[in-house]
Formats: sequence, structure tokens, C-alpha cells
Amino acid sequence: MAELFAGLLGQEQAIALLTAALVQQRLAPAYLFSGPDGVGRRLAALRFLEGVIAGAAGSAAVRRRLQDGNHPDLLWVEPTYSDKGQLVPASQAAAAGVSRKAPPQLRLEQVRAVSQFLARRPVEAPRCLVVIESVEVMAEGAANALLKTLEEPGDGLLILLSAAPDRLLSTIRSRCQSIPFARLTPVLLQQVLAALPQQPAAEEEPQASIPDPPELLELAAGSPGALLHHRQQWQSLPAGLAQRCIDLAASPVDALALARDLTEALEIEQQLWLLDWWQLRFWRHRQDRAALARLERLRRQLRSFVQPRLAWEVALLELCGVAAG
Repeated sequence: MAELFAGLLGQEQAIALLTAALVQQRLAPAYLFSGPDGVGRRLAALRFLEGVIAGAAGSAAVRRRLQDGNHPDLLWVEPTYSDKGQLVPASQAAAAGVSRKAPPQLRLEQVRAVSQFLARRPVEAPRCLVVIESVEVMAEGAANALLKTLEEPGDGLLILLSAAPDRLLSTIRSRCQSIPFARLTPVLLQQVLAALPQQPAAEEEPQASIPDPPELLELAAGSPGALLHHRQQWQSLPAGLAQRCIDLAASPVDALALARDLTEALEIEQQLWLLDWWQLRFWRHRQDRAALARLERLRRQLRSFVQPRLAWEVALLELCGVAAG
């Protein structure tokens, strides 16, 4: 059983709970894997499902099929973008050229598909298996439909992955067995990063060789996956844009120009990421509570699907007044 969860570092409690369920063959109909992004929740879900299908010893063939996403009894669901009447998974949006002006969501039709999948007979596995990523980003209708599915789960097994379980309906949380995942210590974080295959930096990406700003490690907060994500976001910023945010010129004209450039160059998810970094930078270097509060209000506005450029213009003009004062 230890071999089954090999490579999952720093998650002894989660491994113990999942191992006990497999050994005792006492599987809950639904599990909630909660904890920070990038600490092994997805890997744990794959290995746990391998144990459900193949037993405690595991199976290399089953593992490969699960990882490749081609097992007939596994449905893996992730947030989607709506593009020209089609739902495009978030992981495929960039390659498909989908506009990402609004955050991805888990939608009602996706949850209905989950219910239909769980209701059918399994082909090879002892039961039908479903994993839903980022379950906290469900629309209201989808959340209510998921609750109904959890109330009548049938013989299937459902795993919810969430970095923000407090955003879920309490009735959804209460119908799942909770499996907590912890942040990694700095030593374990470096071990995980060292074990990852190294990607050679392209010659046309000179930023790749620039050291990470200290805020990235703090934002990652013990999550290897989060650190890689923050590093990617940082390196994808247009040259000079972050510095213009730091400088926060007192000129209204410059503030409006920055708002224009931010919204033209960055998708909404990148804008939200930039706010995370900028807030931390503000706190570490200026401890300006008024500015922090204004950036937080801007975040709420962007998540509420307001017109991004207008929201940035108003916020930056107000921040410009704070800087001038």
C-alpha cells in the first residue's frame, strides 16, 4: 500500500485515511480532498482510484490509463469556458485560443453529465468513478444539482477537489468524507521541485533566467504546484508592467494608461493573479491598509464580471490619489 502512494510527500494524514478505506474496503460514496492547490490532491485521487480498481497492490496498466484519462469508468471534470456555444475545459482553453475574459466555472450541464455517468453500469471497474476539480467555482444551479447527486449517489464514487472548501454549501461538505491535505515544509517543497523534469528555457524567453521575486515563494505558501504556477504567471507578464504597478505614478493620465495596458495585455485570470502579487508587495513594502482595501474591492469587482477596464481605471485613479496624498 505504501507503493501505491509513493511520491506523495508530506501528506501522511491523507495517506493514512485513504489507505484505511482501501484496506478495510469501507469506501464512502463521496470524498472531499481539501487543501492548497499543488500539494498532491490530484495525484492522491489518481492513486486512490487505482487502489479502488486494482486493489492494494495497484496496477501499472491501470495507473497509466488513469493518468492518460482513457479509463472507461472514470469521468474527470474541470471548470470550463463557454465559447461559441461549446464548453472548453480550462486546461485546453489556451491551446484552443478561447477568450478568457471571465473566470472558468463548473456548470449545470457538467453536473448533470456527472449524474448520468454515475447512474450507468461500470465497464471494467467495480463502480463508476468521478473526480471534479475546483469544485468551489460552481454556479448556484450546478451546486444545487451536485447536492441532489450526493443525496442519491447510487453505487458510484465521487471525489471533489477543492482549495477553498469554505466556499461550498455546508450541505455538500457534510455529505463527503473529508480528506485534508497540508502545505509542504520548505524542505519537502524543494524535494518535490527537484524531482520534476527540467524544462529547458527557450532562447526567446530571457525572463526565465531571472530569479523569482521573493513574493512568489510567499504566495506559494508551501505548495510546489502553486510556486510553478506563480513563476509561470510572473514570466508571462509583459516587460515593465509589474514595475509600473510598483511605481504607481501620481499622474491620472499614467493611471488610465496603466489600466488600458493591463486589460489589453492580460486575461482576467492573469489580472486576478497580478492583484495577489501586488497586494503582497504593498503589504511587505508599504503596509498601506487603504491601498490594500482598494485592491481587494477591485478583486471582488473583477470576479463579479464588471467591465474590467472601467474597474481598473476607477481603482487606479483612487490609488493615484492615495499616492499623491
